Amino acid sequence: MENYYTEFLTIALIHFLAVASPGPDFAVTLRESISHGRIAGLWTSLGIGIAIFVHVGYCILGLGIIISKSIVLFNLIKYLGAAYLIYIGICALRSQAKEKITDISFDLESPSAFKSFSIGFIANALNPKATLFFLAVFSITVSSSTPISIRIAYGLWMSFATTIWFCFLSIFFSNRRVRDVFKQFGHWFERSMGVILVGLGIKIALSHAE
Repeated sequence: MENYYTEFLTIALIHFLAVASPGPDFAVTLRESISHGRIAGLWTSLGIGIAIFVHVGYCILGLGIIISKSIVLFNLIKYLGAAYLIYIGICALRSQAKEKITDISFDLESPSAFKSFSIGFIANALNPKATLFFLAVFSITVSSSTPISIRIAYGLWMSFATTIWFCFLSIFFSNRRVRDVFKQFGHWFERSMGVILVGLGIKIALSHAE
């Protein structure tokens, strides 16, 4: 069991550094939390955390090897992920100026819980950087002799840690004072996030597997 503790601590550290790095997950959490409030941000965070099981699942089942060896399959995931980010980015870019709302907690355009969850889930599940990360973790860091039950436990931890991290970000960015600062820019904040999301999508589309 001592070997598994060492393995777990290594995975936990690498995973934290990866999750804390700004990327598509951070961008969609920021946008949902500020534009639609805490509940939307928390549902988005949960979607991101649950999507971790997609990556863990194909790695444990051995499908990760197929994905890593198939340029066509990997590119399919990459382009789908890029297209999705560009799509929600364009939706944000089309944001129109609205009358100022004095009560910032009241948002007529708040999405449903399912929609917020889906935004986080799809953004993470189709993120090729996440695919590469989990392929590397389960092929390099995790020993081939590690039991499936232990690998599942690693996955549970990474899902839990990811959810907690983005929930923390959601709570911070949905704070009234923080939202007030961003809301001063009105629809220009939405458009700025649109530019960032489109830029991330284009960057992913043009990236190459390392």
